[in-house]
Amino acid sequence: MPSHPSHTRSSSRRRPVFVVDGARTPFLKARGAPGPFAAADLSVACGRQLLLRQPFAPEELDEVVLGCIMPAPEEANIARVVALRVGCGDRVPAWTVQRNCGSGLQAVDSAAHDIAAGRADLVLAGGTESMSRAPVLWRPAMVHALARLYAAKSTGARLRALLAFRPAHLKPLFALLRGLTDPVVGLSMGQTAEIVASRFRIGREDMDAFAVESHRRLARALDQNTLTEVVPLYTDDGRILPRDDGVRRDTDMTALSRLRPAFDPPFGLVTAGNSAQVTDGAAWVLLASEAAVKRHGLVPRARIVDSEWAALDPAQMGLGPVYAMTPLLRRQRLTPGRIDYFEINEAFAAQVLACLAAWLDRAFCRRELGSTGPVGAVNRARLNVDGGAIALGHPVGTSGARILLHLVHVLEQRKGKRGVASMCIGGGQGGAMMIERA
Repeated sequence: MPSHPSHTRSSSRRRPVFVVDGARTPFLKARGAPGPFAAADLSVACGRQLLLRQPFAPEELDEVVLGCIMPAPEEANIARVVALRVGCGDRVPAWTVQRNCGSGLQAVDSAAHDIAAGRADLVLAGGTESMSRAPVLWRPAMVHALARLYAAKSTGARLRALLAFRPAHLKPLFALLRGLTDPVVGLSMGQTAEIVASRFRIGREDMDAFAVESHRRLARALDQNTLTEVVPLYTDDGRILPRDDGVRRDTDMTALSRLRPAFDPPFGLVTAGNSAQVTDGAAWVLLASEAAVKRHGLVPRARIVDSEWAALDPAQMGLGPVYAMTPLLRRQRLTPGRIDYFEINEAFAAQVLACLAAWLDRAFCRRELGSTGPVGAVNRARLNVDGGAIALGHPVGTSGARILLHLVHVLEQRKGKRGVASMCIGGGQGGAMMIERA
């Protein structure tokens, strides 16, 4: 039996930690070419608008923590780059975290631990990713050929190095595709979704129906203007980008049924239509201690109750949420039925549906989670109520911060008390965080 899901350690948080504000950019779908914003640009644009409405100066922050998995070469320790650009000054430390899909949630969790431990009072934490700008690299053969050319001292040596070049050397290596493939088990994230779908008998029709509902819910949220955490982006050529642009309002079961398997042809079930979109975007959450709330006259919107990180077989990484949420609920003596709203990142429809099925599978819960019976059912009407990554997109380093921030808004708008944000993480991990409306 895995040790992670069954342990019952007490929460390490000592001082209360509050979410007092937050913002995110629109999520912009990658369309085959580099998008208009680098990862730092996205988080700077979002952070400036968030900090401008605060009653304190950016220099009064104690630290900045940012999740990102693919910063550009000129964005080393991207958190520090962003902190300086948003006006935090020289004396506010900033650091970057990388936990694959969970990076944005890890940033919030790390910041919360610093506040709870008394090391900080006011922290800006979040995530950013410009997936459309993922590097295109040379393969090793090309790198070695260039190295030989640059090392050549004589004309003859340079000529021999040039003659050694082959057309195959020019074949590029796409960092995004490499990054979305597990190097240990040799499977793409989509292939791991196929595995959990097969394990829990999730059918293609169920996946496509889940995807249609994600788009429907996001379209409704956009029409009703309930995504109030979104701040606009402005391009260099004067365009305003006010909203998420990945929603497909006209998608339906017929359209999705025509799509071919994306990861396991010809018999796979996971397609581009029932998977998260490749997207650019940033999100920030502003965390404060009770002392900072009083000092600056801030209004607490939610309290971070607890968090959990878990690990599992990388080939079944999509089940990460059940491995993380189960000990979290157990520690708080709660069942899924006592959680008002869930945000589970939609990496793949198959993966979310498999998580829901796993919690109802008596044998799985006993063997893998140390439970005497099924953990319980999640009310689908209270899961991802405004859609998820299938319709929004999944900027990998950002999504954890995005789902947590949106959960705060959902609890406020729908008068809920308690919510859980969770996600699967490439490499075989899961993360979860519980909050309560303040």
